[in-house]
Amino acid sequence: MLTETSAQTSAEAIGQLEAALGAAAVLSGSDIPARNLQDWSTLGPVQPLAVVRPADPQGVATAMAIASRHGIAVVPQGGLTGLAGGSRPITGAIALSLERLVGIEEIDPASATMTVRAGTTLEAIQQAADDAGFFFALDLGARGSCAIGGNIGTNAGGNRVIRYGMTRDMVLGLEVVLPDGTLVTSLNKMIKNNAGYDLKQLFIGSEGTLGIVTRAVLRLFPKPNCTMAALCGLATYADVLSLLGSARRWLGPTLSAFEVMWPDYWNVATRRVPGIRSPVAGEHGFYVLVESQGGHEDDRERFNAFLENQAEAAIIEDAAVAQSLADVKAFWGSRDAAAEFKLVLGPHSSFDIGLPIAGMDLYARDCRDTLAREIPGCESFFYGHIGDGNMHIIACVPGAQAQPYDAIDEIVYRLVRQYGGTVSAEHGIGLKKKKFLPYTRSAEELALMKTIKRALDPKGLLNPGKVL
Repeated sequence: MLTETSAQTSAEAIGQLEAALGAAAVLSGSDIPARNLQDWSTLGPVQPLAVVRPADPQGVATAMAIASRHGIAVVPQGGLTGLAGGSRPITGAIALSLERLVGIEEIDPASATMTVRAGTTLEAIQQAADDAGFFFALDLGARGSCAIGGNIGTNAGGNRVIRYGMTRDMVLGLEVVLPDGTLVTSLNKMIKNNAGYDLKQLFIGSEGTLGIVTRAVLRLFPKPNCTMAALCGLATYADVLSLLGSARRWLGPTLSAFEVMWPDYWNVATRRVPGIRSPVAGEHGFYVLVESQGGHEDDRERFNAFLENQAEAAIIEDAAVAQSLADVKAFWGSRDAAAEFKLVLGPHSSFDIGLPIAGMDLYARDCRDTLAREIPGCESFFYGHIGDGNMHIIACVPGAQAQPYDAIDEIVYRLVRQYGGTVSAEHGIGLKKKKFLPYTRSAEELALMKTIKRALDPKGLLNPGKVL
C-alpha cells in the first residue's frame, strides 16, 4: 500500500528521473507550471512532488518504473480538461504529463485506422483524419485542449454517441504502461480479434488507475459528403420523445446527434453568452438540435422530408434549417455555449449524469425544484445528449461568496439514484464522484473493481484515491 515517502527517497527518485529522461523533462518546485496543479474541476490546486514529461512511450515506462521502485505515487495528466478531479495532483506524488508525447504516427487507409500518441489533442486527430479523407467521430467541446489519452482513460462520449458510440467503440489497439513500469504494446488494427481477453477494455475508462495509455490505434470512418442540421422549437417533452423516435426511423444510421436544451439553459446561452443568438423565433418548451451526416444528396432530401413531416404533425413548432456548414457550426455554438457559462454565471457546479430517456424531464423538474427549495437562491440549467441518455446540469447560487458545491452534489446525485440513473455518463468518477459511486454500482461490482485494481497495482501507486 502507498505510504508517505521520505525526503531522501523523493530526492533520489528525482535525481534518477533527471538522469534517465533529462533535466528538461523533470520540473519541480517553482518550475512547476500552474496548469499542472489542477484540472477543470472545482477542486483547488495541489503542488505535486514534480512534473515529469516523457517524450516517448519508453520514457513513460522508465518514469513509472523509477516511481514504483521508490514507492512514489504517480498521477497521469493529459489535457487537464477533466471535470471530476481525475488528473488533479496529489501531494508528494509525481504528476506524469503526456504533453510532449504527441503526434500522428500513421494513417492506414486500407484498415481505416490512425495510430497516435496519447498526448495528441482531439482536434489535431480530427484534422489529420479530415486531411486524409476520413472522419474521426469523437467530438466534444474541449476538442482543442483535451488529449486522446485522457479521452480513452475516461471513455469520453461527446456529441455523436448516438451514431458512433463511446470512445471505447473507436479504439482498436492500445499501448499501456503498467504500474510497475512494464510497457504492454498491443497496437491491433483488426476489428475482429478474439485472441484471448480484450485487454484494452481494462484500461479504457479506468481513469489512469490501472495503466497509462501511451499510444492508440483509432478507428476512422468515411468522411460525410453532406451534413444536415436543424434547430427546432418544441412544446413538450412528449414531443421531444416523439421527434427522437421519428428521427431514428426516418434517418436511420445517418442520425448523428440529438441534443436537447431546456429553456433555462437556452435563455442563458442565447441571451447572455456573447456571440450566440437564437435562430428560432418565439418561446418554446424545448430546443432540439438534430444533425444527420450522409453520403449522398438523397440523405439531404430525406432529412428535409423528415422535418416537413414533423412540422405537419405539429411536433415541431418552429425550426431553422442549416443552409451551410457555417450554419451547422452556429447551431452547435448554442449547444457548446455551456463552456462560457462561467463568464456569465460565475463559479458553478457542472454535472454529467445518465438517466432513462423517458424520465429525463421528470428528473429535471424534480431536481430544479429541490435545488431551489433546499438551497435558497440556487439556479439550475439542463441540457445534453438526450438521444443517448446523457444529461448535463449546471447549478449555482449567483453572487454567493462561496458556492455550496457539496450541498448541490448531494441533491443531484440523491435524485439520480432515485430515478435509476448513473452518476457519470461520460466524464468519469475521479475524486468528485467517488463517494457517490455506490449510488450507481452494486457492492459486488465495486468489490470486483477493487480486485482488478489490486491485481494490476498491488502497491496502490497509480492515481491512488481516484475512482475507488
